[in-house]
Order: sequence, then C-alpha cells, then structure tokens
Amino acid sequence: MFAEYSLHERLLKAVNKLGFEQPTEVQQQVIPAALSGKDLLASAETGSGKTAAYLLPLLQRMVAQDAPNSGTRALILLPTRELARQVLKHFSDLAGFTRIKAGLITGGVEFKFQRAELRKNPEVVIATPGRLLEHLSANSLDLADLEMLVLDEADRMLDMGFADDVMTIADACSSVRQTLLLSATLSPKRMGQVIDKVLRDPVRLLLSGARDQHAQIAQQIVLADDIKHKERLLRRLLEIEQPDKVVVFSNTRAGADKVGSLLRFHGYRAGVLHGDLTQDERNRIMQLMRQGGLQILVATDVAARGLDIKGVNLVINFDMARSGDEHVHRVGRTGRAGEEGLAISLISAREWNLMASVERYLRIKFERRDVPGLEGKYKGPEKLKASGKAVRSGKRKKPDPRKAKPVEKGKQRHRDRKQIGKRRTPATPVEQRLGDGFAPLKRKKTDDSEP
Repeated sequence: MFAEYSLHERLLKAVNKLGFEQPTEVQQQVIPAALSGKDLLASAETGSGKTAAYLLPLLQRMVAQDAPNSGTRALILLPTRELARQVLKHFSDLAGFTRIKAGLITGGVEFKFQRAELRKNPEVVIATPGRLLEHLSANSLDLADLEMLVLDEADRMLDMGFADDVMTIADACSSVRQTLLLSATLSPKRMGQVIDKVLRDPVRLLLSGARDQHAQIAQQIVLADDIKHKERLLRRLLEIEQPDKVVVFSNTRAGADKVGSLLRFHGYRAGVLHGDLTQDERNRIMQLMRQGGLQILVATDVAARGLDIKGVNLVINFDMARSGDEHVHRVGRTGRAGEEGLAISLISAREWNLMASVERYLRIKFERRDVPGLEGKYKGPEKLKASGKAVRSGKRKKPDPRKAKPVEKGKQRHRDRKQIGKRRTPATPVEQRLGDGFAPLKRKKTDDSEP
C-alpha cells in the first residue's frame, strides 16, 4: 500500500482518487530510494508507473517542507513536448489536493507568455531542454534554489542531441540538489559522461532494459512486397483485429501523411502526429485521440515516447523501427499497466535485415503471420546468416573497362561540349611557368645523384 511510504495524507487522497491500489514493482523500488534524498539512476519499461514513482517523492518533499521565499524548487526535464504535457497532467492529478503548482516550458508556445508564467514563480517546472536553455539565457529563470532535478527519458534526450544543453542546465542548478535519472532504456556505458557529471554516488536500480520483453504483448511480423501491398495489408489487419484504438508508426513525416490520408479516404477516423505540426495542431490531435474522436493515430517516432493513451490495443509498424530501443518504445504504446496488446510489423525485403537486427538486440523471435487473401510474392530470404540476416545471392563484380560499351559519336560530342567552359584544377607553379601543354621537366641523373 502507498500508505507504507509515509506519504502526506493529501497525496494519499489523490492516489486513492486515481484508483491506485497497489504500487507497481518500479514504484516499490524507486519511491523509498527517492524519499531517502540520495541521487538515483533507474531504468524501467514503459507503462510501469515510473512517472508516479518520481512525482510522489517530489511532491512529498514540497508538502513536507514549505519554502515560500525560494525560487524554482524542482525541475523535470523531458525530451519531447508530448511527454512534457503528459507528465504535467499526471502531476496535476497527484497534486490536486495541494497548493503546489507546476509550469510547462516547451517549444511551440510564445516565449513572452512563458516568461510571464515563470514570473509567478512555480515551485516545479516541467520542460524540454532547448526552450528551457533559452529562458536561462534570457535570465527569466533562476535555478539557484533548486532542490530536485529529474531527467526523465535521459537517453532519448542524448539521442536527440541535447547532451550539451542538459549539461549546461545541470551546471546552472544548485550543487546541493538531489538528482533522479530515469529511462525506459538506459545504457550506463553510453551515458557514462552524463551520469558521472550529473549524479553523485547514485542508488542504481536497473529494473529493466531494452532487452526486457513485454510479456503481455504479442509481437508479429507480416511480409510485404512493396508499399502498395503494405497499404492493403494495413486495411485488412484493421478489419480482422477490430481494435478500439490503434497507433500506426511511420519512419518519415511524408509517409505518415500518406498513410493518414489513405485511412481517411477509406472511412477511418485517423489523425497524424509528427514534427511538422504546430503545437496547437498536436494538442488537438491528442485530445481527439484520448476522447475517442479518433480511432487511429499515425505517427512518427516523435510520438513513440511519452504517449499514454488508454485503450490502445494494437500497434502497427508500417515501417520497421530503425533501432531496438525505438521498437521497444513503439510497442510500449499498447499492453500498458498489465493489459494485453498486439504489435504487428510489416516487413519488406529491404527491411528484413533491420528486423533481424532488432530481434537479435532484444533477444526475441517475432511470430510470422499470414493475412489470408493477401499473401505476397516475398517469402523471406532464401539463405540466412547465423545472425538471422539475409545472405546476398552473389558478390557485385567491378565493371570490366575492356567490356564497356563504345560511346556513340553524337553522345561523345555532347560530352565534349559539356566539358567546355568547366573550371580546370588550379595550375601548379611549374605549369604556370611553362604554360599549357607542357609537363614539368625531369631532372637528369648524374653520378653524384642518388640512385
């Protein structure tokens, strides 16, 4: 029970209102460690309750010790706007019976509006690194009194190129703060520099990693010939599975737009989410998805982390994820909080090796599935390496210049004309002295010269 952690009665009231009866495994490990005041390095899979695991200790600290004359007391850094908004909502639910307020600082909102919000001195700031750094540079935020720094999805922030920003922000924080670093996929070796600089003798809780299987999620692959075949497979799978809510992933923004248009053309209530949309458009799409106005969300990997949409029972990878970590986060949109889910990846010939790499990295084996009536010509590679990747049919031979086709006279004259007027390589000093058409003179050997 949450009461065992000596949480304030107002926090327990919020927990009960949200229907949290028993803490998850992650919460059982993280909450006591965070309440001890020590730095923490934790890894836990998506949908495991890690957000509440760090928010409850943070709020307990705010409630137990009032500090009316201090600046920002806690900072939560996240990689994407969607994840930041999700954490803000979760924060508001847990802090509903307290007077603690949080400010949201992300891109997509006018700078001057956020500056006005920061003047109200919220005790907690939830932010993305880029926009927060802008406010630090403009002196609209002071982190000298910071008591707690939370880096959620820290590895993703590094993957997105925020490593220097995170370091700069950490340097601006109080040196006596408590720091919590959490992620669904965490590689201490890859993040060693950040861990060494930001954390001090942390408690390490590697509860799960990228290779941990979502036991409640069935993962399947369907082989496809080409894009058109994938489009037919997508529609048929939606007809067969009859899901309540679906997330379809594409690797590109243009691909997501195309799939979304296709689904809407065939009568599906589908929305698209990617980085080209304005913040208002992204908010509207997410609100419609959560309220049931949309059945299908077509998204790029900008949505793979942080989206917590209840009722998603199917994930379809229209394009295979580019890495095992991204695959984990995509699949984690379904099967959340112990519920069952299904993830299907459509695999063309050019994606087979990528799929095999993900299988090997995660140490899993995808279930092969056929869609009746839409079986394609592609049946997989004829030969496989020990890694599961395809064996090439033969080595590419270098072209033999002796067998090159002779160039027709007309084409040769055309090529010659194209060469006229092209800038030559700058002449060497010797060429400048001798003029065009002369090569440097060779020095004649004498008996005294070296052989």
